[in-house]
Amino acid sequence: MMSLPDTDSEDELPPGWEERATEDGTVCYVNQQGKTSQWTHPRTGRSKRITGHLPLGWEKYYDEDGKRFMFLNKETQQRTNVDPRLAFAVEEPTQNVAQVRQRFDSCSTALQVLHGKDLHGRTALITGSNCGIGFETARSLAQHGCEIIFACRNRTSAEAAIERIAQERPAARARCRFVSLDLSSLRSVQRFAREVRQSLSHIDYVILNAGVFALPYTKTEDGLETTFQVSHLSHFYLTLQLETLFDYKTRIVVLSSESHRFANLPVENLAVHHLSPPPEKYWSMMAYNNAKLCNVLFAQELAQRWKQRGISVFSLHPGNMVSTDLSRNYWFYRLLFALVRPFTKSLQQAAATSVYCATANELTGLSGLYFNNCFFCEPSKLSKSASLQQQLWQLSENLISELLAEEDPSYAAG
Repeated sequence: MMSLPDTDSEDELPPGWEERATEDGTVCYVNQQGKTSQWTHPRTGRSKRITGHLPLGWEKYYDEDGKRFMFLNKETQQRTNVDPRLAFAVEEPTQNVAQVRQRFDSCSTALQVLHGKDLHGRTALITGSNCGIGFETARSLAQHGCEIIFACRNRTSAEAAIERIAQERPAARARCRFVSLDLSSLRSVQRFAREVRQSLSHIDYVILNAGVFALPYTKTEDGLETTFQVSHLSHFYLTLQLETLFDYKTRIVVLSSESHRFANLPVENLAVHHLSPPPEKYWSMMAYNNAKLCNVLFAQELAQRWKQRGISVFSLHPGNMVSTDLSRNYWFYRLLFALVRPFTKSLQQAAATSVYCATANELTGLSGLYFNNCFFCEPSKLSKSASLQQQLWQLSENLISELLAEEDPSYAAG
């Protein structure tokens, strides 16, 4: 059985203090010794709120004798005047990132991040969710009630992944759905987005997880280098195609890598050949580094463009050399990943930062941040270049328009 996190010592109340919940869900703190009360935590100085429904099996009723509201656990017949949701009270969000406390680290798992969360009624779209980090992300969210769109190329693999989740949690089967998406094809992205728009009215979490690594030089059906299109351009296009399904409750999470720090894209005069190089200029590792830089650049620019809509956009590094199917394309990397596996994160730990960025209450109202080990950190200097962010955006838009117009002259981007 997976261990759940112990109580955060900073969040532990001092002796003589207790938490109480008001009718509107605000948490107040009462000092029994001094007979005083306050709205902020006596140690952290932060306010909290309880949200969501009562835990399964509990009900609230009014006790006529005591003239107060009580809570009943129908299974154990336990009665208490303490709201059981207090155990899962969340801090009110802040607009100042410096005030966000670190609650998790590199050892935390996705299920630990989600401890106590009820995600029923929420919908997540996850690319590459049939295996690796994407699967653990989908599995963790589904176990907490979230509906999952498995955006994958391989139907057999995706349905097998859904079956694995259903074996653990049978009720999750109805919440998981496969929709075909081949990121090496812009037309596939179009078809996928059309189907999703027809079946959904809102998406809460978009987790752009899919990517490729260490590929020999190959081109997509659109004539672009595969690493660039799969890891960046198709995700860029997918996000814009689904824009009508997003609102202030939506979070877009883009998986990048610390490898973005070793990219070599030029700050000025960015061109297609820098992103999708010819065979003689191609090196698989640099193609990966540049694609991961594109992920951060895209997230930063998207955060700025959609800031007024209240949509939160985050990019992140899931972990160093995590054992996933990414390394399957080259024997040297398979060997290297196998050797370091005992010293790297598990898939559950690697999925933690994606899940944290998608669901953490304290990140509400924040956007454009880069995360590592469930906490924000500074991305590379190159990724913060406003000029490069804008150049990549414009070049990506132009590429998509040109490529789709070649197949259909009537196509108009936007």
